[in-house]
Amino acid sequence: MTSHDQIRVRGARVNNLRDMDVDIPKRKLTVFTGVSGSGKSSLVFGTIAAESQRLINETYPAFVQSFMASPARPDVDALENLSAAIVVDQERMGANSRSTVGTATDVNNLMRLVWSRLGTPEVGPSFFFSFNTPQGMCPSCEGNGKVSAVDESLIVDRDLSLTDGAILAPGFGVGTWYWKGYAENPTLDASIPLRDFTDEQWQFLMYQEPTKVKALGMNMTYEGLIPRVRRMFLNPEKAPGQKHAREFAERIGTFAPCPDCGGTRLTEAARTATVNSVTLPEALGWQISDLLPWVETLRDSAAGDRARPVLIALADLLGSLVEVGLGYLSLDRESGTLSGGEAQRVKMVRHLGSALTDITYVFDEPTVGLHPHDIDKMCSLLQRLRDKGNTVLVVEHKPQVIKRADHIVDIGPGAGTKGGEVVYTGDLEGLRASGSITGEHLEVRPTLRETPRAAKGHLEIRGASTHNLRDVDVDVPLGILTVITGVAGSGKSSLIHGSIADGSMARAGDLRVVDQTAIRGSIRSNPATYTGVLDGLRTAFAKANGVKPALFSANSAGACQNCKGLGVVYTDLGMMAGVANTCEVCEGRRYTDEVLRYTLDGLNIAEVLNLPIAEAAKVFHTGTTGKILGRLHDVGLGYLRLGQPLSTLSGGERQRIKLAIRMGEGAGIYVLDEPTTGLHMADIDAMLQMLDRLVEQGNSVIVIEHSLAVMAHADWIIDLGPGAGHDGGLVVFEGTPVGLASAATLTGQHLASYLRQ
Repeated sequence: MTSHDQIRVRGARVNNLRDMDVDIPKRKLTVFTGVSGSGKSSLVFGTIAAESQRLINETYPAFVQSFMASPARPDVDALENLSAAIVVDQERMGANSRSTVGTATDVNNLMRLVWSRLGTPEVGPSFFFSFNTPQGMCPSCEGNGKVSAVDESLIVDRDLSLTDGAILAPGFGVGTWYWKGYAENPTLDASIPLRDFTDEQWQFLMYQEPTKVKALGMNMTYEGLIPRVRRMFLNPEKAPGQKHAREFAERIGTFAPCPDCGGTRLTEAARTATVNSVTLPEALGWQISDLLPWVETLRDSAAGDRARPVLIALADLLGSLVEVGLGYLSLDRESGTLSGGEAQRVKMVRHLGSALTDITYVFDEPTVGLHPHDIDKMCSLLQRLRDKGNTVLVVEHKPQVIKRADHIVDIGPGAGTKGGEVVYTGDLEGLRASGSITGEHLEVRPTLRETPRAAKGHLEIRGASTHNLRDVDVDVPLGILTVITGVAGSGKSSLIHGSIADGSMARAGDLRVVDQTAIRGSIRSNPATYTGVLDGLRTAFAKANGVKPALFSANSAGACQNCKGLGVVYTDLGMMAGVANTCEVCEGRRYTDEVLRYTLDGLNIAEVLNLPIAEAAKVFHTGTTGKILGRLHDVGLGYLRLGQPLSTLSGGERQRIKLAIRMGEGAGIYVLDEPTTGLHMADIDAMLQMLDRLVEQGNSVIVIEHSLAVMAHADWIIDLGPGAGHDGGLVVFEGTPVGLASAATLTGQHLASYLRQ
């Protein structure tokens, strides 16, 4: 292999990398492994991809560059033989209601072309079928498919009569002037529950437009509750002044499907034109796996002659979506509702059909959220990208992916300050014999839990029909570790999250749902502030030095005045991207020099916040602070720095930091959504030990998970399927891991194969 066939990295020092030197073969599939926090992302994303994208930006004229974000050069001595890099990450797609799976993948463009050429009656050019153009959007909802509405259940209690206080809006209490306008109206019976009103009475009470009536001994204007509440509470020009009224206004506002277009977003002409008796909204609402054969049939028929090139391209694109395991989605699904893994696979589809070659594609755990059955298909797609002459770099923990790699770079040996070194490069057999943590875990033979624990009761779910669930009845055991499995889109989350509000769950105990959603907090938030550790540290610093605790807050008295305690100074460049530079006064430490003179156990507050959690747990091991740090370490976050911004955490890290907080709340039912996301095989072992401790402390643990190691460790498994979307939604297995390994389900087949390795 010549030097030009390798990406050469010399002296990389981004984050925890320790003068790393490594050669990475081009036009190969290279997988980067290592424990969580070892430095994989710092090498792949923070060094290689970042410098490639920076160099591309520099090829533009200075005027154009002034409108682009200008990233700093990574801390590295040399980077050679880079090619253009495309990063396909797990960042959630924008929550813009106009962005759907169809628009994000460009499938909608092809669909619109098909209806413009083959649709009857003829409507016009393709943009007449777009809900994002004036010619195609429904005029009532302007292409959003939704209109603002008011939640009736928050306005009135239908079990009560008007006399008993059925109207819940502020200012409409029994005896008030507004209340009298309804209770003393001759059309309405104030003594009976609202649910006993006739349809005409209900419409009159709730929706009557302003009309002249004789009531309360005078001529007056009567107005239904909904239009009146809209005018009083939801009018932006007349926002409620009192706090309770503002809170009420925030609660009652909701969205409902547009009554004119039925939520299809399109004009009447666009939404009613048909191709082979199918309208465009109907086709966009089908599962992609059902739409594909319909398109293929149309492509091969005489009726498709006038749009055959478009239909060929459309079938290829839909086929790619099915291949990446997204066949259960519909094209009209809003992209903001996709998980991180789903979003990454949607982005991947855009590149599978690209004519570009010799590109460096960078993937961040592309198998997140995928069942073992779909991981093999994902690996094949990565190899397809490689076979087109591209360099494919993948940060990944799954053994299935590691085993399909052409080249492996293992980084470690540990996490945080104990990582940042290349511990092995080469092929799979060499990794097995390398003695690294990754190599050792590849050699470990999986085992099942020998004696599953007995349940201490059950959580009854009856008639569950959320999303694709088909009237499911199932008993979820309590007091043990229960794992919910099934292919992506089979209904796992719908079963658990969709049934949480059920009364039986509320009776079963204190429910703690811990998922991967973003943590709310400002740019100042970090693990120390979010978990409450900083409160204890500030008190300890103040006591040891005889000063006030506020000095040790970067948001208060101790903050550097130049950067206001942020550690960086933001420069607003108007319409251009803002720039953040390390504060020259405090050098990023956030505190004044006076505060930094005070120490605790030989460390100042900035040095403490720079400690990895594992190190901090050794120094501050007593009291509430010690307990919280211990739990953070137990959930596999020992490598995170106490002062690391929360905005830099992955979905899996966010879930584990929330889990560490919830673990201190006493016994209850814990519901975890793929807690092994982003975890190395060694870290999964530690996570399983922690879940066992939760159970031993009297908790019930319910885990939605694809990890075969977690399944093998479970006391009880509930497997959903048999497929995804409308092919799923059923419980196909309930029992122990031993029973699942001998079952005929997709999950059972993969678990059996895993146990034989």
